[in-house]
Amino acid sequence: MKKWLLALLFAIPAFAEEVVEVVAEAAPTLDTGDTAWMMISTALVLLMTPAGLALFYAGMTRSKNVLNTYAMVFGAFVVAFVVWIAAGYSIAFGTAESAAVQNVMGGFSNVFLNGISWHDLSGTYPTYVFVAFQGTFAAITVAIAAGSVIERIKFSTWLVFVAIWGLVVYAPVAHMVWGGDGAFLFDLGALDFAGGTVVHMNGGLAGLVLAILVGKRAGYPKSAMKPATVLLTALGAALLWFGWYGFNAGSAFGANAIAGVAMLTTTIATAAAAITWMLAEWAVYKKPTLLGIATGAVAGLVAITPAAGFVSVGGAFIVGIVGTLFAFWGVTVLKKKLGYDDSLDAFGVHFLAGLFGALATGLLALKDNDLLWDGPLKESGDRMGQFIVQIESVVIVGLFTLVGTVIVYYIATALTGGSRVSEDEEVMGLDESIQGERYMNN
Repeated sequence: MKKWLLALLFAIPAFAEEVVEVVAEAAPTLDTGDTAWMMISTALVLLMTPAGLALFYAGMTRSKNVLNTYAMVFGAFVVAFVVWIAAGYSIAFGTAESAAVQNVMGGFSNVFLNGISWHDLSGTYPTYVFVAFQGTFAAITVAIAAGSVIERIKFSTWLVFVAIWGLVVYAPVAHMVWGGDGAFLFDLGALDFAGGTVVHMNGGLAGLVLAILVGKRAGYPKSAMKPATVLLTALGAALLWFGWYGFNAGSAFGANAIAGVAMLTTTIATAAAAITWMLAEWAVYKKPTLLGIATGAVAGLVAITPAAGFVSVGGAFIVGIVGTLFAFWGVTVLKKKLGYDDSLDAFGVHFLAGLFGALATGLLALKDNDLLWDGPLKESGDRMGQFIVQIESVVIVGLFTLVGTVIVYYIATALTGGSRVSEDEEVMGLDESIQGERYMNN
């Protein structure tokens, strides 16, 4: 009897330790390393819009519209982020009472971050950091669309469009892809590591729709419309590349091995893409321009985004090279053939490269990746089944964005009394006629 009692006494502490370990595993705890990385990633992604994208676009526009172009991107960022806090986050990542509604949107339970406190965690870092991180994604997505309609859209119409589009189009798309259990495309198993469908296809297609609805610039395509300064564009591309590490590696949601994979694949794809565009331009036009190298780098960044944490080194080369060839074809062939005025090639670069990246993810994603979410590839190794799911996801996102953007455009136009600046304002340049400023005082 004494032996049994002694054995029991010795067993109790060991059992207690196991219970404590199980409880510790069940309850999320804050990890300072993950928190630091996600805060840095948020700052990196923020840099991409009011600095990187704004400079990238501003350098490509005519000198009389440089400041207006910059203002459109900067204005889009601040308006979209405020709208994100007001209701966008709730729609994207909240929980709806109805399962049918949850398929498409998360409801309004977290409007103005209601129900979320400073000590709440998203995995191993604060939910507030997750809110800010995702807000930078929402802001850059609509800012991308600005590149299709610069030099002729009213600033007031643009800002109203940004505010409404962030709630009506972006937030539901983000929810369907990233909203977790109950969200339509997430449950379908569609893979999008950092925003091929949610950000780049979404923003690029919205830009094309706006370009068609607003109409072509006066004189396009007969008049020469030379960039103000390619140097600003190249600097913007470099800042985008720098910030993109937060975009892609940050989407591993922690300082972990997958973040390292995403950082490497992003660098490989971007460098390979810049070389590809340079060589393609050299072969076709006999001159390797700086504008082409910078554009190729951005196309590579776009293409690898949905695949960054899922593919191997070899996959990164394929995505970067082929994705950029898609974008090059869109910019140099498709736009001329169809005649639309996508001013700064938001559709050609972001939609087409993002489309290829999203589809290629299904074909190239590694089966043993820890971050693969449930879908044909993870559940049964069915790569063709995963590719079909990727096709379904890009079609659904494309249709939703197309219809939603048209509706939002007409609402914004009605609220602001028309979408286009006057002919005199366009001829003068929007820097002076809209912003009341001049880029170069000479």
